Amino acid sequence: MRKINEIVLHCSGTRPDADIGAREIREWHVQGQGWRDIGYHLVIRLNGLIETGRPLDQAGAHVAGHNADSVGICLVGGLGENGRPEAAFAPEQWAALRAKLAELKNAFPGAHILGHRDFPGVTKACPSFDVKTWLMREGL
Repeated sequence: MRKINEIVLHCSGTRPDADIGAREIREWHVQGQGWRDIGYHLVIRLNGLIETGRPLDQAGAHVAGHNADSVGICLVGGLGENGRPEAAFAPEQWAALRAKLAELKNAFPGAHILGHRDFPGVTKACPSFDVKTWLMREGL
């Protein structure tokens, strides 16, 4: 297994009614971007189901310059009805995220949990919420 120093939270940049998953995102990344596979390791659907993307033992393609030692988690959604960034995730998604992060923290002690937007040079709102504030509120 590779060394994991960061767990990075993302959103799919879709509206709350877009019930997509790893299959659709894989198509976007492979057919639309020309990548070899989906960029994320995990995708959390609207109903809280966690789908596997890239295997954890492989580097992802989700944060330029940080893929070799990170895990990428994508929450489906991240846009409000108006198409603007909004953390309008379902309660099931938040619960699944909390549980998965607890599991990953045990598996990779010392790994920092960050939002995509927390990296230098990133101008996106992704994952559409302040990860540090949310982690503190959740006690993670």
